[in-house]
Amino acid sequence: MAETANGRTVPDLSDLSDPTSLSDPESAPASDGAPLARSGTAERVAVVLRDRIAAGYFPPGSRLSEESISGALAVSRNTLREAFRLLSHERLLEHRLNKGVFVRVLAVDDLIDIYRVRLLVECAALRNLGEPPYDLTDVEAAVSTGEQAAQAGDWAVCSTANIRFHQALAGLANSPRTDELMRSVLAELRLAFHVMADPRRFHEPYLSRNREIVNRLAEGDAAGAERMLAFYLEDSRRQLAEAYTERLTAR
Repeated sequence: MAETANGRTVPDLSDLSDPTSLSDPESAPASDGAPLARSGTAERVAVVLRDRIAAGYFPPGSRLSEESISGALAVSRNTLREAFRLLSHERLLEHRLNKGVFVRVLAVDDLIDIYRVRLLVECAALRNLGEPPYDLTDVEAAVSTGEQAAQAGDWAVCSTANIRFHQALAGLANSPRTDELMRSVLAELRLAFHVMADPRRFHEPYLSRNREIVNRLAEGDAAGAERMLAFYLEDSRRQLAEAYTERLTAR
């Protein structure tokens, strides 16, 4: 069970993953390939934990219990510690001396820097699209999912759809390295959203703007879509930074 600083806990860990998909080679007979296999397992554990952190399963400020998580995933503590190290490098976790490993609580400066990276990457992806038509399958799917979730009042799903929308915009660059960078940046951004009390406030105003960007791209107007996105990101940064500062001060 993940524990917060005030003793609050998060849901049971039994559904973290199918343990059979994460079989840990550390308990297998020693071989020259064991360290490499163990490293691969740690990366898969990191994927599971990254997804859960992004979904808010482990909220910012939570302490991650090695015993509970290693048991739930059926992996050794050494493997789990390697996964923790990978996620610490991605700035999702932090190790506190004599206290354990915690999900990071972003500072306002972190938030501002995240938006600086997003502006550079997402706008560049649209700027370099080339000649239309563009494959907007993933972008359109994310926008439609967000609209449907908003109509149903499911703002958690709407938040996830919005993240996927921006991931898909960056994905138009067709660059695996850009995709990897954006996955890390957007996972870190969600740490800020999980601190906020009213997700509707931060996602509803942008649904129509997401749709407008898709429409511009469908019309072949990548330059227009880029301009809209730049203003969008600046508005979002300012709104979230102000509200996040207020929220941190009140905690």
